[in-house]
Amino acid sequence: MSIAAERKTELIGEYATSKGDTGSPEVQVAILTERIVNLTEHFKTHKKDNHSRRGLLKMVSRRRRLLDYVKSRDEERYTKLIKRLGIRR
Repeated sequence: MSIAAERKTELIGEYATSKGDTGSPEVQVAILTERIVNLTEHFKTHKKDNHSRRGLLKMVSRRRRLLDYVKSRDEERYTKLIKRLGIRR
């Protein structure tokens, strides 16, 4: 499930580290988290949708790699991001 363009620009504005920033790990993790939440809701009604489930697992692993990258660079930034997004770890 993709997210609406308005919601995506809202997330970019909220998590960007500087003006015009769309590629920082914080922004990427926020967008992936939004997509993961949407897909999780989708699976509550479509339990047998295994093709989308594979995509969900790929998104979760991509988000995990990005979070590991942020943690290796700056642990404080990592903990702030996790708290803002409400991700348990």
